Amino acid sequence: MTFCIAALMALTVAMAGWALYYFHDLLALGSGDKVLSTLQAQQSTFNIVLTAVLVLAVLLGLAAISYFFRRVVRPLGDFAAYFDAIAKGDLTQRIRVLTANEIGDLFESLGRMQESLVKTTTTVRLGLEEIHAGAQEIAQGNTNISSRTEEQAASLQQTAASMEQLAGTVRQNADNAQQANQLAATASDVAHRGGSAVNEVVATMQGISASSNKISDIVGVIDSIAFQTNILALNAAVEAARAGEQGKGFAVVAAEVRALAQRSAQAAREITALIEDSVRKVTEGSSQVERAGATMQEIVDSVRRVTDIMGEITAATIEQSSGIDQVNRAVSQMDETTQYNARLVEQAALASSGLSEQVTKVNQAIAFFRSPGTEVIDVSARRVANRRSVNASTSESEQRRSPSLKSSAAASKPAGTATKGLSAPATARAAAPAKASAAAQDDSQRLLRPDLSGKQNAASSDDDWEEF
Repeated sequence: MTFCIAALMALTVAMAGWALYYFHDLLALGSGDKVLSTLQAQQSTFNIVLTAVLVLAVLLGLAAISYFFRRVVRPLGDFAAYFDAIAKGDLTQRIRVLTANEIGDLFESLGRMQESLVKTTTTVRLGLEEIHAGAQEIAQGNTNISSRTEEQAASLQQTAASMEQLAGTVRQNADNAQQANQLAATASDVAHRGGSAVNEVVATMQGISASSNKISDIVGVIDSIAFQTNILALNAAVEAARAGEQGKGFAVVAAEVRALAQRSAQAAREITALIEDSVRKVTEGSSQVERAGATMQEIVDSVRRVTDIMGEITAATIEQSSGIDQVNRAVSQMDETTQYNARLVEQAALASSGLSEQVTKVNQAIAFFRSPGTEVIDVSARRVANRRSVNASTSESEQRRSPSLKSSAAASKPAGTATKGLSAPATARAAAPAKASAAAQDDSQRLLRPDLSGKQNAASSDDDWEEF
């Protein structure tokens, strides 16, 4: 192109120089006849030269037009076709750079732009796959957490009902303990009065024993008097025998006195036996009453201890009732918190579902671009599928373990194992973007760049990317 322009300029300069030289010769002739004759003589030569110049100019113009069409117009048409294909989402076109001028620079820039778009769409697709998988895992985790939260809420409600029943039972026990405490206090008073009565009986029995002892002493005196009377009667009988007939009356009196003394002695002995038996029985009764008094004292002490224990039981029952009320309020608060957490989990599930829908929409928008490098995307998809299979197996194992967990939770406390089942997928999701970017960078050299005919050719080296 530059050569044609330079040739046209040289031809123009040559024609101008030749015309100046020719007119200079004409001016040198002077008269008009000579000029006219000279013009007529050189007209054929001038026509030939002019025709040759015109033909040469036309040829140079055609060559310039052909060169311009081949080097500018046609590449611009290809450039527009490439742009139109990219605008339609086709990133599989292979951009060929055939010139080293500014048009070639445009094609190189377009190729770099297409390459950047390919890498961007590939990375976005990989990221969308990872986000979609993460959203599904989050949704699954939220579903599991929601179900477990509902189960926990139901368990808390049952616990609250049981605690309410237990609180009623404890209150009833507290009332019964108070009544028992009152009865124990009454029994303690009765036992005290019984102990006092027993003590009075013991004192009375001791008085009876003392009186019996005095009576025994009096009977002993009577027995002694009867013995002495008997002795006197014997002496009187002896004296009456000595007196003979004169002492017969006195002998009869002495015999009657002797008989009376013997009967008095016999009665005194019988009274002594009765008194001794009464004293023995009074002594036994006194000992029994003393034992009864000791027993009553033990009963009083036992009743006092029972009263103290019942008081402690009453106080402990009241404290237990207060503690159960506090536990019941705490369980109610936990129930409210669990229900609130369940609502939050449902909102998170809805947000995760919305995120999945947004990812699907963005994926559909990205699917508008048909880019090479399907192998890279398939590899990442396989990786995501593998992670999904691992997560599915983990969730199945957790579901198989859930009955045993529920039974153990009923025995002890609820065990939240969802975090353990989700920790590994979360780690995989955290490491997945780095792996995806590394895979995109490693596999970026293997992207396919088909030509305008639509055929795909594998790029084996960097030289196959572009043609200069």
